[in-house]
Amino acid sequence: MKSVLVVNQLFKRFGALVASDHVCLELRSGEIHALIGPNGAGKSTLIHLLSGTMQSDGGSIQLNGRDISAMSAHQRVAAGLSRSYQITNIFKNMSVLENLLLAVQAHAGSSFRFWAPRSEDSALLQKAQALAEQCAIEQALWNRPAGTLPHGEQRKIEFALALAAKPSVLLLDEPMAGMGPDETLRLTALIESLRGRMSMLLVEHDMEAVFRLADRISVLVYGRIIATGTPEEIRMDPAVREAYLGEQT
Repeated sequence: MKSVLVVNQLFKRFGALVASDHVCLELRSGEIHALIGPNGAGKSTLIHLLSGTMQSDGGSIQLNGRDISAMSAHQRVAAGLSRSYQITNIFKNMSVLENLLLAVQAHAGSSFRFWAPRSEDSALLQKAQALAEQCAIEQALWNRPAGTLPHGEQRKIEFALALAAKPSVLLLDEPMAGMGPDETLRLTALIESLRGRMSMLLVEHDMEAVFRLADRISVLVYGRIIATGTPEEIRMDPAVREAYLGEQT
């Protein structure tokens, strides 16, 4: 299967702390690849390095065969890599559709017309509505201020914003954080519905969601990947059970 994201010997140090210790990772076309590990393992740092919000001290990142290691965050988005954030990152005072219209407009290369209603452009509006429908945002919510919606609905908006860029790779940084059981189930179903449309790297603490969604799982401990395999292989790996699940072998 084709590899769309290849991370080779990625290294990041903060003083004496090695946050990413020569990480090697491969994301295959259409797969959901989960990244798990205990707190402080370096998962969020790795997401920052991949998305370009933090620069590495060494190693390389290839996206669809193209070296993106020196690219800025917005250049990586243009190249096909989008991300969601651990803390919801939307325009809370704007309506759901206004959030999506801005994203669609930006990625379509249109000029921003703040003094003219963006909804007048029917093509952009149709794309924004299609994103809302794709992410299961109910039509009754489209004109509500985004910040007034429940946390799970705001997460859906953030997914839609990320999808507006039509990425080949989507980085998901703890999308279930702060959610109740029902919201988690709905978001898990949304991620499942996107399977095969793009490749996804999922960082998540909810192990039930991870083992339901992931095609493969990599385990990060102290900045180093100690195992990669199918969910069943990871579940039975003695090193993983000792280092991450806290079991003695």
